Amino acid sequence: MRRFAALFEALDRTSSTSAKRDAMAAYFASAPAADAAWAVYVLGGGKLKRTATSTELRQALAAETGYADWLIDDSYQHVGDLAETIALMLPAVDEGGEDVPLHVWMEARLPSLGRLEPTERIELLREWWRPLPREQVFLVNKLLTGSLRVGVSHRLVVQALAQWSALATDLIAHRLSGTWKPAADAFLALAGPERADEHAGERPYPFFLASPLEQEVAALGGVGDWLAEWKWDGIRAQLMRRGDGTLLWSRGEERLDGRFPEIELAASDLPDGCVLDGEILAWTLDEDHPLPFAALQKRIGKLKPAPKLLADTPVRLMSYDLLELDGQDLRERPLTERRAMLAALVEGHGPTLMLSPAVDAADWHALASVRGESRERRTEGLMLKRLDSPYRVGRKRGDWWKWKVDPYTIDAVLLYAQPGHGRRSGLFTDYTFGVWEGDALVPVAKAYSGLDDSEIDRLDRWIRAHTVDRFGPVRSVEPTHVFELAFEAIQASGRHKAGVAVRFPRILRWRTDLAIRDADKLDDLRRLASG
Repeated sequence: MRRFAALFEALDRTSSTSAKRDAMAAYFASAPAADAAWAVYVLGGGKLKRTATSTELRQALAAETGYADWLIDDSYQHVGDLAETIALMLPAVDEGGEDVPLHVWMEARLPSLGRLEPTERIELLREWWRPLPREQVFLVNKLLTGSLRVGVSHRLVVQALAQWSALATDLIAHRLSGTWKPAADAFLALAGPERADEHAGERPYPFFLASPLEQEVAALGGVGDWLAEWKWDGIRAQLMRRGDGTLLWSRGEERLDGRFPEIELAASDLPDGCVLDGEILAWTLDEDHPLPFAALQKRIGKLKPAPKLLADTPVRLMSYDLLELDGQDLRERPLTERRAMLAALVEGHGPTLMLSPAVDAADWHALASVRGESRERRTEGLMLKRLDSPYRVGRKRGDWWKWKVDPYTIDAVLLYAQPGHGRRSGLFTDYTFGVWEGDALVPVAKAYSGLDDSEIDRLDRWIRAHTVDRFGPVRSVEPTHVFELAFEAIQASGRHKAGVAVRFPRILRWRTDLAIRDADKLDDLRRLASG
C-alpha cells in the first residue's frame, strides 16, 4: 500500500496530464504485478463494493479517539470528506510497521470486513487504522467506501499502460475492455505480444467517441466529404455475434444480455463473427419516433423485463457502424465501406435493427436548416462523420463531431449547497437551484460544473457566511444569487417535487446582474416539458 499511496499523492498534487501518465507508467514498471493490476482497476474507474457504512466509520473514530460525536460531525462539515476527516483526527503514525500490499487489501482484507457484524467491523477498523500513516488511512477508507477519485480518466490509464508496455493504446484499450478482472497474470498479459485472434473473444471493441463541434461547420470543408446522421439519445451499445449467441455491451462495458430480448431475437439470424455499433432507443410503434430517455430508463435495470414492460416500452437498435464481419476487423476501412456493408447486413431484419438514416443536404446552410428540426424529431442534433474515416478508439478529434442543438436555458436561484469530492471535497461545489412557483422557490435542478476556481472560492465563502440551515452535509442558504443553467432536455416527472426533470444540467454563468425576482417560473419549464 505504501507504493500505491505514493502514486496517489503524486497524482493528486499535479494537474499535468503528462506528469500523471509518467507517474502511473513508472508505478506499473516497478510495482508487483498483483498490486499493479488493482491499481489499473481502481484508477481506471472499476466499481468498488462498499464494505462499511459512514455511521460505522464515525463510530469507530469516536471509539478510537474519544472525541464527541458533535466534534466529529463539525470537523466533517469543515473538511467535507469523511475519509480525510478520519485520517486527520486519528493520532499521527510514523512510516514504520508492516506494509500490507494493495492486492491483499483488495482481495482479502476489505472483502472480509463486509462479512462481519457491525460491532466486529468497528473493532477491526480500529485495528487497521492504528499502524497506518495518515495517507494510508485515507486510502483504505476511500477503498472500503467505494469512493476513490483522483482526477485520472480511464483513457489516461490506458495511455500510461501503453507507455509502460510499449504497445499501441488501441490494443491496450481492447484488452482492458469488457470484464477484465484484476490479477497478476491479467496485468502481465496486458503487455504480451499481439495475437492473431486478439478480437475473437467476448470483449467489446473500444468505442469511438465524437467531439463537440466548436468551430463554424463550414471549416470542415465540403459537405460532400461528410455523412450526417441524427444524434440519438439512447444507450450506446455494441451488438456482437459469437457462435449462436448474441452479446450486448454498453459503452460503460456492462453486459446488457437479457434486458432487450427483442434486439437479441432480431439479431439471431446475423452471421457469426459480426459486431455492430449503434444506439438502443425506446421507440413508439404507432407514431414511429423515439421515446424520451426516461422511458428507456425503465428497462435499463430490468434483467428480465416483464411482458407489460416489453409491450409498453418497445426498443430497437439504431445501427450506424460495422466493426467486424466474418471475424475480420473492419475498423481501419473507411466509413463508406463499413456503412455499405452494414446496410446489406441489416436489410430484411425489420425495424428492430434499423440502419441510422443519412441526412442529406446540398450545403452546410441547408444542413443547418435540417438541424433546426432536431427537437421535433426527438433527437439532440446531428452527427458529422468524415466518409473516409476509420473507426478510432476513444475521443480523437477530427473525424467524428457532434453538432448538437443549442441547449435550453433558465435563470434559477441557488437554494442548497454541499461539498464536492476528491480535490474539491473541502469546498461547496454541488449546488441545487430553484425557480418560482407563486411566491415560493421550488428546486428543479442540481449542478456542479460551470464555474471557474475563483468563482467557486468566492461562492464557497459566501455559502459559509449565509447558511440558514443544515441537513447533514447539505446547507440551505439565503436565496440571493441567480445562475443561468443549461440543460439538454426536459420532461414531466412524477418523482420530482417540481413535476419536471431536466437532463444534464450545468451552470453557464453567474448572473450577478439579476435579482432573484428575475428568475424563471416553474410554469415556463412545464410549458417546455409539454411542448
